[in-house]
Amino acid sequence: MAKIIAPRGTADILPADSWKWQAVERIAREVAEVYHFAEIRTPVYEHTELFHHRGVGETSDIVQKETFTFRPRENSESITLRPEGTAGVVRAAIEHGLIAQEGSRAKVYYLGPNFRYERPQHGRYRIHHQFGAEAFGIASPDQDVECIMLQMDFYARCGVKDLSLQVNSLGDAESKRRYRDTLVQFLSPKVTQLSEDSRRRLTENPMRILDSKDPQDQAACQGAPPAAESLSDKSRAHFARVQDLLTRSNVPYAVNSSLVRGFDYYTETLWEVVAGGLGAQNAIGGGGRYDNLVELLGGRPTPGVGFGSGLERLLLALEAQGVTLPVAPQGAGVAGQSWGCGARSQLAVCCASFGLLAFRRMRIPGDARPKRSSRSRIGNMRRG
Repeated sequence: MAKIIAPRGTADILPADSWKWQAVERIAREVAEVYHFAEIRTPVYEHTELFHHRGVGETSDIVQKETFTFRPRENSESITLRPEGTAGVVRAAIEHGLIAQEGSRAKVYYLGPNFRYERPQHGRYRIHHQFGAEAFGIASPDQDVECIMLQMDFYARCGVKDLSLQVNSLGDAESKRRYRDTLVQFLSPKVTQLSEDSRRRLTENPMRILDSKDPQDQAACQGAPPAAESLSDKSRAHFARVQDLLTRSNVPYAVNSSLVRGFDYYTETLWEVVAGGLGAQNAIGGGGRYDNLVELLGGRPTPGVGFGSGLERLLLALEAQGVTLPVAPQGAGVAGQSWGCGARSQLAVCCASFGLLAFRRMRIPGDARPKRSSRSRIGNMRRG
């Protein structure tokens, strides 16, 4: 009978590697809590409307091509496995009144899986894990920079080297409309040079063309006007303040005028972090501001900003750079070892006298190696 294997686009995390995941998750929690973010956990599936019609946006590639959407029973409501974390967190914040009052603030972080039906490749799976953080209630550029610094501190604690922070601004709703019209005007004469996907994007979401990896699209976008030229005075001042705060905080950055994000809800500041050692697909995380999303999902108007960091990509970068993750200190002296009950060591004598329970109550890991049965020894003799 043929063995059953894991579905395409998934990966098992085995004991030899699970400690690495535990290490980055521990660091994520420690850094987030230093910045006074509290953990939130939301369902891995939501009503489809949250992503398809109101949150992520119908014109995004993720919604049009990559979501796992289904009806559990005939005539039941449509359900979608979450493709990203922000929309579900916003839904939860609205539903449970975290940001119900005018002037309310909330800062949360999360760790968990997301699901996208995309072509699997090295470090990119159909189920991927993410560390994310969201801050609500502060429209100031200071909050953008705090989220950026949280993310960069997380990478620094993990030991990632050769990091590069890229920033851009799409501006407010007025700025985005102006820039959309400018891009359509620039790209329309080049429509025959665009890929099939980008011809569709030209009428639906032209800013996504700037993010295309197709060589045809990249050639057509050469010389495209930057978003900065379409910013309103308010958005221009916001982005200038973000850059000033990054400079004052000694956080190196570069302005990337072609940087866009994969979701329609982003406004104002955007950023992406890339790491050496990953080749062309070198992004390990990114974020941005989304001041209209809470209202779009039924809450009172509330500014928001946050980021997401893929853990698979992070671990690949650490491996490529030869970085060894720090191991959390455990009990004193003998943490992580296993002892055979017949060993002639002082520890083994203690183990025999007081039992493993005493060690475990002192948070000292240990295990007993059971003696092999006579049948097992006979079997080994026969094989010998």
